[in-house]
Amino acid sequence: MTTTIDPVTPAPAAKSPVSLEVRPDGVGVVTYDVPGEAVNTLKPTFAGDLERIMGQIASNPLIKAAILVSGKADTWIAGADIDMLKSVTTAAQAEAMCRAGHEAILRIVRSPKPIVAAIHGAALGGGFEVALACHARVLSDDRKTVLGLPEVQLGLLPGINGLQRLAERAGLQAALDHGLTGKNMRPSKARQLGVADDVVPAPILKETAAALALKLARVEGGPPFRPAGAAKKGPKLDAATLLTRAALEQNPLGRTVLFQQAQKKTREKTGGHYPAPERIIEVLKTYADRGFDASREVEARAFGELVVSSTAHRLMELFFATNAMKKDTGVDDASVQPRKVEKIAMIGAGLMGAGIAYVSLNAGIAVRLRDRDDASLGRGLKVVTDILGDRVKKRQLTPIERDQKLALLTTTTDSSGLRSADLVIEAVFEDLAVKHAVVRDIEANGKDGVIVASNTSSIPISRIAAASRRPENVVGMHYFSPVHKMPLLEVIRTEATSPEVVATAVAVGKRQGKTVIVVNDGVGFYTSRILGPYMNEASWLLAEGVAIEQVDQALVAWGWPVGPLALLDEVGIDVAAHIGPIMIEAFGDRMSPPPTMAKLVSDDRRGRKNERGMYLYGAAAKKKGKGKHPDESVYAVLGLPLPKAKDKPPVAVEEIQMRCSLQLVNEALYCLGEGILRSPRDGDIGAIFGLGFPPFRGGPFRYVDALGAAEVLRRIEVYERRFGKRWTPAPALVEAARTGKSFHD
Repeated sequence: MTTTIDPVTPAPAAKSPVSLEVRPDGVGVVTYDVPGEAVNTLKPTFAGDLERIMGQIASNPLIKAAILVSGKADTWIAGADIDMLKSVTTAAQAEAMCRAGHEAILRIVRSPKPIVAAIHGAALGGGFEVALACHARVLSDDRKTVLGLPEVQLGLLPGINGLQRLAERAGLQAALDHGLTGKNMRPSKARQLGVADDVVPAPILKETAAALALKLARVEGGPPFRPAGAAKKGPKLDAATLLTRAALEQNPLGRTVLFQQAQKKTREKTGGHYPAPERIIEVLKTYADRGFDASREVEARAFGELVVSSTAHRLMELFFATNAMKKDTGVDDASVQPRKVEKIAMIGAGLMGAGIAYVSLNAGIAVRLRDRDDASLGRGLKVVTDILGDRVKKRQLTPIERDQKLALLTTTTDSSGLRSADLVIEAVFEDLAVKHAVVRDIEANGKDGVIVASNTSSIPISRIAAASRRPENVVGMHYFSPVHKMPLLEVIRTEATSPEVVATAVAVGKRQGKTVIVVNDGVGFYTSRILGPYMNEASWLLAEGVAIEQVDQALVAWGWPVGPLALLDEVGIDVAAHIGPIMIEAFGDRMSPPPTMAKLVSDDRRGRKNERGMYLYGAAAKKKGKGKHPDESVYAVLGLPLPKAKDKPPVAVEEIQMRCSLQLVNEALYCLGEGILRSPRDGDIGAIFGLGFPPFRGGPFRYVDALGAAEVLRRIEVYERRFGKRWTPAPALVEAARTGKSFHD
């Protein structure tokens, strides 16, 4: 028998993302364009691609200089491909990757011909580091153009000498500021700092960069281009900047003060939970004290350690989760399309309503703001104009852009204007009868089929929708205060809400700049429901004699941004008291607060809003000096002895942390088991972005996976034996402990 072997056709070679063209004037145009992707990222092949192209530039006598441009419409290079780090299992592997990046980027730095970065769109992380390695940078003045080193937000540090090169151009203070915060740098700021050599309109970006490249090459008889000299020369700076650098950066004593302050502020902010900021300071201090080469060694070792750290793993998982959510329409049927929303009517001009109006205006959506009287509208307008005014002061907006946004806002004290709204959002008082009246008014005066969204934080949407003739058009849109700063939007669907309406609410939220989770209807939805037991347990600890500041300090030390009792003041003790009975009715004894809390309500303590809460506010706080100071009169109201200064808490710090945090975790597991949540991913995102659950712990479900469901169950059962029904473990936790299965398998 004869066997025929078919010839194997070799797979076509993958197209390189880097290409080179030579213009008639001798400028090489290097285009970076990753095939098949919407944005450019640095791929594993980048080092080899760069070596090939830089070799062609060096050897081609027709090329006098080169510019580096993006093949994408609105991004330059948006950082390294984070997927590359998924396969790294050891610090040694990550360190080797970092060192390879160092060598690759030196191809640009040591080029015998000048390379100018022509940047339009985002140049972030590794992209910004590539730009800093070029011999000059020209930026478009477009709003889409931003520079930044956001690696710290992933638990990492810049790995191809971006910190040092930013310090070289803009000074140590700027490098510390941008390295430690990960914040963006706008073109005007880049020019001010000397990072950008020029900022021009996008249509002339390439020509301006090409002209600068030729000028650097000195093609008309000048001396040959020397990259080392070009790098050391630096930007021209004003006298004040030069004086500051001389005082703080160019003498040993000044540098010591600068780095001591950076370390102090960093530790205050991170609580020691995030190692990357410490390593960033170490790299820049080594650069300042011992030079570039020594700092490269420190950077490589630190990069290796950070990539395999649990903190970086949790933050990178969070990064992937939020990216996945950007593509999530909120419904499972991919054919469902959101409605077009060109105008929103906002009912209620309080802090929440005004905040929702602002984020809508900022998204380019026209808003009709309504409240009961002119005084209420005036207060709401002030909130909106103050936010916009603050952005103008920070140069995030021009006065013209502010006025353009305000032109989208109109106000009313009646129902006029409702007819033209595609979506109406209500943020009125948390009273079912009031909300029913608002729903009826919207449907009577709005367009046929208008979407009605409620910003309630606790009342089930199905109860609100009971007043509607079209319950399929009623949805929850739960924002968080302050709306313009808090990133989460919780969209709540009932059994009757149509998929199209859910998709529309999600699409609007994304336009407003929010990270959006969709949850099923129920008392407290997800975020308010899991927050209740967390704050309740803090109140129980207070009733057991733990001082106010001891409770809050313990939870801040665990990683929360503020303590639960300080948060109670922000939410409002009266609001918590109003929501409490609703929670108890739905969930029974698990949500019961200590009886002492009713005494606070009787004493008219509503928290920050009336400057009567757990802490002092206003003049009383100023008398005590900086920081937050507990209101010691609370103890007498509660019938508790006044704690003595520096007394040890009657409950161990670790127990304070575990009791509050595990109450939230346990309730999150209840929500998953009852179908309130669509997935553990959404539960983690909601807790982190909505409530401030420590990001380095990954969210409630990542935390259970890391600690082990069996261990979490063991701890909760210990508390159940001590404290009773409020510690009944969630069935989903019991099942996970039994099977050994992770929630994020």
